[in-house]
Amino acid sequence: MNRAIRMLSLNYISNKIKTELKLPEDKEGVMGLEEGLGLKKKLMVIRQVDFGTYLGNKDEQVLLPKKQVPQNAKIGDEVEVFVYRDSKDREIATTNMPKLQLGELAVLQVAQVNNIGGFMYWGLEKDLLLPYSEQVVKVQKGEKYLVGLYIDKSDRLCATMKVYDFLRTDSPYKTDDIVEGTVYGKNPEYGVFVAVDNKYNGMLQNKEIVRKLKIGEKVQARVLSVREDGKLNLSLREKAYLQMDVDSAKILEKLKENDGFLPYHDKSAPEDIRSEFGMSKNEFKRAIGRLYKSKKIKISKTGIELTEE
Repeated sequence: MNRAIRMLSLNYISNKIKTELKLPEDKEGVMGLEEGLGLKKKLMVIRQVDFGTYLGNKDEQVLLPKKQVPQNAKIGDEVEVFVYRDSKDREIATTNMPKLQLGELAVLQVAQVNNIGGFMYWGLEKDLLLPYSEQVVKVQKGEKYLVGLYIDKSDRLCATMKVYDFLRTDSPYKTDDIVEGTVYGKNPEYGVFVAVDNKYNGMLQNKEIVRKLKIGEKVQARVLSVREDGKLNLSLREKAYLQMDVDSAKILEKLKENDGFLPYHDKSAPEDIRSEFGMSKNEFKRAIGRLYKSKKIKISKTGIELTEE
């Protein structure tokens, strides 16, 4: 099994996230600092110094730098902050809120790439590291990808493109609903994995894909079915009777672009038809059958041809 497929295994997601991702039961209440890294928290002002304010309790405190301290804040006040690590790897608080916290997903843009991985814009001064080991494709500067936030073995906040275990299976969608999502993985044998609304687990089987898709791409799809486990089976195709109109129009357009003739017919290889038209052989046969009946094309042993109008 090659590395890309292994990284996209449906059971892959790191056990470290399950063991290290211990979310407090009540993120809205006032808290101490225990298990606070990577979370939005309401902390109490404990003491004030020239360079900022310390938040937390008598046992555990974190610095909120002076430029971040709300005006007129005083000891005993509650301040909502996000706790992360600064460029010197020290825990620090900020009143700026990032685009995601522990256990959440977001589409982030790559700010830069170096020898240890990619760095993502996420709304804080220090960009978020996406290690090479957590990439399912090699990321490119300026491109956007769906990532989750986790704590690594060194107690650092990092991004991961291995988002399967972050996804939920309790979506509100039903068959034939139109949904939007982000491509987060591919498996040549099965198809393309899509995070619907960037939070729900969805999949496009190969037969439901009509064009090449890349990791990080946004797609609109139709819900084919909702599985018993809550995962969504998706399609890029319309319902059959509507898809025939789409396929017929596509074939006519290609004929016009090729001087009225294409060397494809009902005996052509399925893979050749899919490569040229982005449809199955059965869909191709239905479409040219409709075009033939409406006298828009002629069918011969060598291909299909536009009729003279």
